[in-house]
Amino acid sequence: MTSSIANIAAWTFVAECPIPNDIGPLLVQGEQPIAAYKTFRDSAIFTTKRLIVRDAQGLTGKKVEIYSLPYNSINMWSSENAGRILDFNSELELWTRAGHIKINLGKDVDIRKLDHLISHVVLNG
Repeated sequence: MTSSIANIAAWTFVAECPIPNDIGPLLVQGEQPIAAYKTFRDSAIFTTKRLIVRDAQGLTGKKVEIYSLPYNSINMWSSENAGRILDFNSELELWTRAGHIKINLGKDVDIRKLDHLISHVVLNG
């Protein structure tokens, strides 16, 4: 798997989960974790300064690629809630200096809570 912005478009947040205990070494002074979401292979953590997405790779999952998106690089975002019949997934899209990022959200993710979180960290940051 190559590291490119095209891969970021494939992110899927399955459900909210506890903040991973091992996130500490990734944080800078004064940065605090706010919320975490389970992805297919690892997790995405919203902090007071950025979105960190950890992507475990390989058969054992010991190799981990980490994406870090500072909130000040987000220019615009949109959220779309799921429809009622045969449309169970919501979407969050971010337009950033790095490009356009699309995040699919599982049926157990509260899109409005996530939209409020993005609003809070981007507009207050």
